[in-house]
Amino acid sequence: MVGSNFGIIYHPNAGGSSGQVNPSSGAASSVGGAGSFNAVGDRAAPASHLSDFLLQLEDYTPLMPDAVTAHYLNMGGFHSDDRRIVRLISIATQKFMSDIIDDSLQHSKVRTHMQNSATPGGSKAKDRKFTLTMEDLQPALADYGINVRKMHYSQ
Repeated sequence: MVGSNFGIIYHPNAGGSSGQVNPSSGAASSVGGAGSFNAVGDRAAPASHLSDFLLQLEDYTPLMPDAVTAHYLNMGGFHSDDRRIVRLISIATQKFMSDIIDDSLQHSKVRTHMQNSATPGGSKAKDRKFTLTMEDLQPALADYGINVRKMHYSQ
């Protein structure tokens, strides 16, 4: 049954006043407007968005090459001949890595701000270059549930 998990299905073209029960379908109907819902039309819209997105995947080149992504997927037991699936996973990986690096940058900025405010006359350079260190990467990865520890000989 279409829309059984959504409860009452509203049909804007069913006629009648808002809130009347349509005797043929047993569902409430509303006159079209901003609050109406069309189950058939709204299901076609996400499908067209998905097909547009899949077409755009063929033109987009992610930072991680398809061969690298396919290699690690094959090592994990996932085999796919569809390049779009591999690209989709590459994009998800790129987003995940970007979020971790962005969080590391925020940790670095907070740490350097705290160090500069603790010392009188600390440098206030705006064009400061940041270096990704384990000191900043470790708490960012911990936010995502990844525990990283330094080796005992590198402390």
